[in-house]
Amino acid sequence: MKKVLTALLLLAGLHSSAQKEVAPNKWLKLFNGKNLKGWDVKITGHELNDNFGNTFRVDSGMLKVSYDHYDEFKEQFGHIFYKKNFSAYLVVVEYKFTGDQVKGGPGWAYRNSGVMLHGQTAASMTKDQDFPISLEDQLLGGNGKDDRSTSNLCTPGTNVVMHDKLITDHCISSTSKTFHGDVWVHAEALVLRDSVIKYIVDKDTVLVFEKPQIGGGNVSHADPAVKQDGKLLSSGSISLQSESHPVAFRKVELFDLSPYINDPVKLNKILLLLQKRDSFGLPLAPRKK
Repeated sequence: MKKVLTALLLLAGLHSSAQKEVAPNKWLKLFNGKNLKGWDVKITGHELNDNFGNTFRVDSGMLKVSYDHYDEFKEQFGHIFYKKNFSAYLVVVEYKFTGDQVKGGPGWAYRNSGVMLHGQTAASMTKDQDFPISLEDQLLGGNGKDDRSTSNLCTPGTNVVMHDKLITDHCISSTSKTFHGDVWVHAEALVLRDSVIKYIVDKDTVLVFEKPQIGGGNVSHADPAVKQDGKLLSSGSISLQSESHPVAFRKVELFDLSPYINDPVKLNKILLLLQKRDSFGLPLAPRKK
């Protein structure tokens, strides 16, 4: 009985310790709601931090991707990068598509944006490079009639493993529902270095893959010194896309899991609490429109 009580007390202590680790002040607000401090901009055909057309801006507490200063899109794909790299984390975004696609935007980019994970840095992209070598958590909005899942996987310059098989397809659809109209969507990505990555939409896991690595195509004008095919991706940048359709982000937050990655017991406790975080009053529940 004494051993059982000791074990229960130990588990209670681990749970209490883990709960403290998931306190609200442990979350990092990548987007502060005020300005673009801490971010770099890279748009195809433009130099680093040339925010052409004021594409990325802050308006009414939201990070907006806008094209009102564009005459035509002209394949000027853009990304805004948080300046710090991460290796193990849970990243949370809340996004909404609005308005009309800019003239010249490709058909596939209708209500299309993304969160790029484990990416190269903005500074390592060439001037004419279209996408960072990365794993895309593809964010899609519905067209009002067809099924169009969100949090799909796209792979500019990368490959992944699913069910013990190397996947070289560029995009893999998730199991999420379709979000039609100008609605806020809550999406998350759980990234554990070069092992498991999960995409989550409104608390439902919609896609899982592992062993992210550099390889394949679907990225143009990348520096060969950066595109080292076969190299596992254990860390990298996080960026948000501009692909020709206006989109707004009202939340971009991250919980850094790297301090716990080498302690499986504590990591599992943290992950369990993160799954149940609404019960601890953390500011991460999807907000109403």
